[in-house]
This record gives sequence, C-alpha cells and structure tokens, in this order.
Amino acid sequence: MTNFWNVPGVPHKGWTLVDVIDLAADGASYWNGEYETCMMCGKENIRYIHLVNHSNVSEEYRVGCICAEKMTDDYETPRRLETILRSRASRRSEWVNANWKVSKKGNTYLKKNGHVLTIFKDKKTNKFKCIVDDTFGTVLHPTIADAQMALFIKMEEMKENGTW
Repeated sequence: MTNFWNVPGVPHKGWTLVDVIDLAADGASYWNGEYETCMMCGKENIRYIHLVNHSNVSEEYRVGCICAEKMTDDYETPRRLETILRSRASRRSEWVNANWKVSKKGNTYLKKNGHVLTIFKDKKTNKFKCIVDDTFGTVLHPTIADAQMALFIKMEEMKENGTW
C-alpha cells in the first residue's frame, strides 16, 4: 500500500473530517472481521474509518484516527467521534451477552431500564419479531441474534431521541 505522506502533491493539511464509521456497526454477528488499510499511511487493520476530503483531491480518503488528526489539524474531534463509536460497540457486545431470559411462553426477553424487550417467533414464517414494552414490531428477523441486534439499534435510537 502506498504511503501518501511521501507522495508529492498529496496535501498534508487542510482536510475536512466528513464522518467516522465502525466497520462492525451493524453488529458483531454480521461483521466478517475484515479491516481496512489507512489510505494515507498504509497502516493495516483499521476498524474505525475516518472519512476525510480536501478541495484539491477528487476522492474521499479513508484513514485511521492518527492520520485524520494530522490531516485535519484537529486533535480532538476525530478521537472523540471514534471514542463514541467504541463505546457503542462495547454496549453492543454487552447487549448480546446480557442476561436474556425465556418466558413461560418460550419468548426470549430482557428487562432493561424499566422497559421489557421481547422476541417471539412468528408462527406463519418461523422468523422472529420484537416487542418494545407493548409496541409490536413488524420486521421479520431470521434469527434471535438478528432480533436482539434490532432491539439494540432501537434502544440506541430511543436513547438519542430521549424516549429511553
């Protein structure tokens, strides 16, 4: 992989941070473990990708945190945004390994922060649906693990909009 720090004409400063993404954001059960390589320095095994752009460069670069800090001359925002994603990944891991229980009816459930989250098997499709408190979801999930991940995402959305 090329080290763009050493390539003439590639700007070292003046980049703008567009976003930070976690390659495993959809859930560890879906993640195939493939990392990316930083487009700027060539470092391998980057899971948290910082998307940066520059007015003199036609493509968006996918780089690691340290390169993003140097390129944007911002030594706070890239690390802060990556920390948010790392915290979310940690919560997701704890979520999947939480003390899920099985009801008398055979439904998987979890009580969390005053909410009851339930996963039940749809008899027509043999797939799984979710219930948050008394609100039934309509999406069918192929596995209980997929339904658990959907509930985690729903919980995160509820936290963001203040309803959790």
